[in-house]
Amino acid sequence: MKLWRLVVLALVLVLGAAVAQSRPRVVIPTGSTGGVFFFYGQAIAKILSEAGVADATAQQTGGSYDNLLLLRDRTDPRSNTYYCALATTDSALVTYTGEEPRFAQRKADMQRIMFYMYPSLIHIVTTEKSGINFVGDLRGKRVSTGQPGSSTENLALLVLRGAGVDVREFAKRERLPAAESAKALAEGTIDAYFWVGGVPTSSVVELAQSLARKGDQIKLVDSPRSGPTAQLLLKEFPGVITTGVLPKSVYGTKKDVFALFTGNVFLCPASMPEELAEAIMKAVFSNLQTLVTATPAARDTTLKNTVDLYNQRMIIPFHPGAVRYLREVGAIR
Repeated sequence: MKLWRLVVLALVLVLGAAVAQSRPRVVIPTGSTGGVFFFYGQAIAKILSEAGVADATAQQTGGSYDNLLLLRDRTDPRSNTYYCALATTDSALVTYTGEEPRFAQRKADMQRIMFYMYPSLIHIVTTEKSGINFVGDLRGKRVSTGQPGSSTENLALLVLRGAGVDVREFAKRERLPAAESAKALAEGTIDAYFWVGGVPTSSVVELAQSLARKGDQIKLVDSPRSGPTAQLLLKEFPGVITTGVLPKSVYGTKKDVFALFTGNVFLCPASMPEELAEAIMKAVFSNLQTLVTATPAARDTTLKNTVDLYNQRMIIPFHPGAVRYLREVGAIR
């Protein structure tokens, strides 16, 4: 091979390596399999990689609190590596303020909101044959309260506290992720479980189908909007927890369900350059159909919902790059 060709080849390899090294790395911690976070985060990583915004990967985790710990502890601007978290708004709030014990000494005040994702239902899942009609009926039952340290577990304990139920009153307490909880209920090794996730959650849909084949029917326990449980959560998380009705058509329940919801937000570290944050926003909002295809809950990932959250003036600030994008597309002034 002629010398000039060797020189050109060497230059191409060097330049290629430099480009690869300069491209930022974005890691998106998601959640447990069977939950919406898992599919949503994978779709975001695919969008960012295919748009050339970053070398993006999704990482399975225990959910919101794990994700926020990774954002806080694993982000490294020196190596151009940024962890962006999918999190419920309640977990984002208490980690930002330091009220969550794991963040008391070192808060997650570096986190910045990028956009609103979708609302999550506080599911209390059981079966029609269980005889469980109210939260108080969980006494003496085998119940999973969610993965240890997860947003599901934290909210489950608040729901139980509002209803005056102690986990020591359970016949058995499990602490299982979404898919494992659904499997255990289908197999009859637990009587009910808590799950905080988008609607519909695939593992809950599959559970409903499995129960129907066995001659049973899925049931979601009501969370009355005027009861002590709702009052406790609304007081604990003002402007974060909302009330609503889940139509019976979603999971095939016998009736509509009075329910409590928390929002979900996509957060990136404050240390992320504005240009990268803006590019992430552009890639995501230019490819919303990819998200909806990955999980129907993403239909609520809209500019309007993000602007509504921005106008609420939450304690957690929006990332300047996200604000710049919202201004450029005329969503805010």
